[in-house]
Amino acid sequence: MGGSEGHGGLPANPYHPHAWFVGEPAIGEGCWIGAFCVVDGSGGLTIGRGCNLSAGTQIYTHSTVARCVSEGASPIERRETRIGDHVYIGANAVVLMGSDIGDHSVIAAGAVVPEGTVAPPYSLLRGVPARVVPDGARKFAEAARPDATA
Repeated sequence: MGGSEGHGGLPANPYHPHAWFVGEPAIGEGCWIGAFCVVDGSGGLTIGRGCNLSAGTQIYTHSTVARCVSEGASPIERRETRIGDHVYIGANAVVLMGSDIGDHSVIAAGAVVPEGTVAPPYSLLRGVPARVVPDGARKFAEAARPDATA
């Protein structure tokens, strides 16, 4: 397989040619964004440094629900969304507008993060709708550190 390698032996990225970007999201250094991702910056999106967005991840900063149901009487809704530094988002996870995901958090594969979700650093978000497990991702950070008591 030719080409240069990126993070963890994955193809070099910014960003996968099959990822779709809307608006102008602010994306930090060292992020990896996989194939078939939707990254919607139309309502204001910040993705921190060192994040991994697995294949099929969708991040939305807008909603057309009210516009559609009201037969166009309501405008498109937009809300700023923030993904902190070193956040891992699993395959096919969806993050809806207005969410604020803390640094070093993990969003499980297939999770649907509801509008306006606030997750503190090191959270694990899993399920549909996603439930925030505070400190649930800390085990991943600790597993990578040498045992200080040895």
